[in-house]
Amino acid sequence: MSIPLSIVILTKNEEQDLPGCLASIDWCNDIHLIDSGSTDNTVFIAREASVDCKYNPFESFGKQRNWALDNCEFKYDWILFLDADEQATIEFQNAVNVAITSTDNSIAGFYCCWKMILNNEWLKRTDSFPKWQFRLLRFGRARFTDYGHGQKEDLVNGRIEYIKAPYLHFAFSKGWTHWVDRHNRYSDQEAMERLQQSINWKEIFSVHSSSRNKAIKPVVSKLPGWPLIRFFVTYFLKLGFLEGWPAFLYCVNLAYYEFLIQIKIDELQKRKI
Repeated sequence: MSIPLSIVILTKNEEQDLPGCLASIDWCNDIHLIDSGSTDNTVFIAREASVDCKYNPFESFGKQRNWALDNCEFKYDWILFLDADEQATIEFQNAVNVAITSTDNSIAGFYCCWKMILNNEWLKRTDSFPKWQFRLLRFGRARFTDYGHGQKEDLVNGRIEYIKAPYLHFAFSKGWTHWVDRHNRYSDQEAMERLQQSINWKEIFSVHSSSRNKAIKPVVSKLPGWPLIRFFVTYFLKLGFLEGWPAFLYCVNLAYYEFLIQIKIDELQKRKI
């Protein structure tokens, strides 16, 4: 089934995950890869699959996605953004097709959600499914802005609707060492942002868990023992324990991530004294 959709994938050293991502979107005939300096076979794999490849140094997810919007020649008006460790399902493919072929011109884009997969298990409760991200847009009707260590929608001209069928997110595909190293880097930025961020009551009561969680973070980061509280809430109150050993591993590492952020916030505050 051919869908009038262009897809953008951001990469750097993704030779392990990229084949699975590309296999899941083999129904798309307009795929663009924005690489930020891979030293492995990422670009070779993409070119072998007839993917259009471009290079741009990575600054942030928001800026990289905007660069793609400004520099790629798309065949279609609708653009879907995926990461290499994400895969489309048949249900997601069908939902996207219905959404972009039946919507009226007032719609500028769609929020999408993922299934977080660890050890072949879906962490539905542990990862607070669904988490909404702006990933599908009508060309020229929206852009991105940096948000935490990710991005969110910006300059939207029109309404945003929802695609409820999720895609798959294999965030742990490269192992825990990679995950911990990456989140150690993320914690630097998170600590700085939480220290500078003021309380936004509107966002705290947002229907989007991603927006709500970010707004709450500056408040909870000040709580003594917050990393342990985070573990208790995620593993017990959200019934994460029902998802087995993978959920326990995830909750422990989330608590460790919050611990890193707390000690880095404390370090930043001491430097100001």
